[in-house]
Amino acid sequence: MLRFLFRKLIVIVPVLIGITIVSFGFVRILPGDPVMLMAGERGLTPERHAQLMAQFGYDRPILVQYFSYLGDVLTGNFGTSLVTKKPVLADFAALFPATVELAICAVILAALIGIPLGVLAAVKRGSWFDQIAMSIALTGYSMPIFWWGLLLIILFSSTLGWTPVSGRIGLMYYFPNPTGFMLWDAATSGQTGAFTSAVRHLILPSIVLATIPMAVLARQSRSAMLEILGEDYVRTARAKGLSPLRIVGLHALRNALIPIVTTLGLQIGALLTGAILTETIFSWPGIGKWMVDSISKRDYPVVQGGLLLIAAIVMAVNLLVDVLYAVINPRIRHK
Repeated sequence: MLRFLFRKLIVIVPVLIGITIVSFGFVRILPGDPVMLMAGERGLTPERHAQLMAQFGYDRPILVQYFSYLGDVLTGNFGTSLVTKKPVLADFAALFPATVELAICAVILAALIGIPLGVLAAVKRGSWFDQIAMSIALTGYSMPIFWWGLLLIILFSSTLGWTPVSGRIGLMYYFPNPTGFMLWDAATSGQTGAFTSAVRHLILPSIVLATIPMAVLARQSRSAMLEILGEDYVRTARAKGLSPLRIVGLHALRNALIPIVTTLGLQIGALLTGAILTETIFSWPGIGKWMVDSISKRDYPVVQGGLLLIAAIVMAVNLLVDVLYAVINPRIRHK
C-alpha cells in the first residue's frame, strides 16, 4: 500500500507544478492592467502607476515573478488580494464552506437519483424504462449547465415563484455564520423559518450542479450492474430459485458498488470545478463565483492562488478515492 501511495504522490508533484505555471501565465495573457483596474475611474498618474507596479512586483521579469510566486506558495503564502486586501487563503477559507455545502447536497441528490435509475435500467434491460432512463441520462450529460440553470430560474423562480433566484438565505434573516455551512447555522440559530429559507435557496443550485453527476452515475451503475448480472454466480443464484430482489440486492448490487463508489468519489472532485458556472448563475457566494469575479477584476493573486488551491483539493479527493478503491479491491495495488 505504501508503494502504491508513493506512486500516486510522485505523479501529483509535477501536476501541481504545471498548474502553478498555467495559473501564473493565464492571468498575464488576459487583457487589462490590474493596477489601473484597481484604481477604477479615478485613474492614476504615471508616477503613481509605476510606484504600484513596483510595489506589487509587476514590473519585474516574468521568470522572476514566477519563481517569487512559487517560493511564496511553498511557504504557504498565496498572496494578498488586490481587491479585499486580505490574504488569499483567508478569503478562500471563508468562502469554501459555501461551495462544499452546495457540492455535498448535489452529490447526495445525484446518488439518490442516478444509482437507482441505473440499477433499475440494468435489471429491466431493453425495456421502455431502460430506454427512457438512458435518454434522461444522456440528456442530463449533454445539457449546457448555464442554459439549464437559467431555464430553471425562469420556470421555478420567475414564473411559479417557488424558489429564490439567488443567495443562500432570505435578507430578513441575520445571525452569526461561524461554521460557514448555512444549513447548520440556520438550524441552530433559533430563528423561525431560517432553515426553510436556506433549504429553498439551495434547491435550484443543487439540481443544476447534480445534473451531470447524476447522468454519469446512472450510466456507470447500469454498466456495472449489467457486467455483474452476467457473471456465473448470478446465473447460479437464479438457477437455485432465489428471488430477483435477493439476487440484485445481495449478490449483484454489492459487487457493482465498487466501480460505482469510485465514480461517485471522482464526481465529488468534479463538482468543485463544476460549481464555477452554477455559483455564477445563482450568485452563490462560494469559491466559483469568487474566482469568476477575480478574473474580471484581474486580481492576480486570487486567480493564481484560487486555481492552485482548487486543483490541490481535487487531486487530494481523487487520491483518497484511489486509496479507498485499492483498499476495497487489492488487485489494483499490484498493477
